Amino acid sequence: MKLCVIPARGGSKRIPRKNIKEFCGKPMIGYSIEAALQSNCFDQVVVSTDDKKIAEMAKSFGASVPFMRPDELANDYAGTIPVIKHAIEWFEEQGETPSVVCCLYATAPFVQAGVIQRAYEQLQETQAEYCFTVTSFAFPIQRAIKLTEERRVEMFYPEHFSTRSQDLEEAYHDAGQFYWGKAMAFKQQKPLFSGDASPYILPRHLVQDIDTVEDWKRAELMYQVLKQNGDIA
Repeated sequence: MKLCVIPARGGSKRIPRKNIKEFCGKPMIGYSIEAALQSNCFDQVVVSTDDKKIAEMAKSFGASVPFMRPDELANDYAGTIPVIKHAIEWFEEQGETPSVVCCLYATAPFVQAGVIQRAYEQLQETQAEYCFTVTSFAFPIQRAIKLTEERRVEMFYPEHFSTRSQDLEEAYHDAGQFYWGKAMAFKQQKPLFSGDASPYILPRHLVQDIDTVEDWKRAELMYQVLKQNGDIA
């Protein structure tokens, strides 16, 4: 059984009701559900939530909500992997055994069905435990600076002050769209950022983390341009 789990708790603080807030004319969670269904990768697309309104919205887009997430997995400190583990074990209790699972974020409006498909193929080809989306940093992390209490700056890596940018190793970060993984890896709570994972690289213009109101505004502008240019469906 190939399972897609979309975590969507109701307690977003920085952007209230973020998971179902309207984004370019559609509730945010709708983009993830539609991409999952269009990928034709899954036997089940479920939303794990503690919120009845989110549950109803998810069902309206074609996802199922076979259980409500327990309170201990719906607070500000609940990690993603325990939430996926809970979903896997729920299905096992119903007599269905997931073999591979995709944790797809509810706040990933740029996610594309084709990317979900190709990342699954990469998971199979590489025989990794996980495969998830990454993108490169726009600026060398070795040249990053921090602000001091005295309102001054310090380099994180002062030894690279004079190093040419082209001589620095490129760094990547989680693109925050989805994580394919073997069900057993999620159940054993193996770490995502490790040698067990294979990265699916996305171009930077298809990635935008959405945690603040500023992020939201930027993402909507990006989405409109990408849609006009045909870069996203």
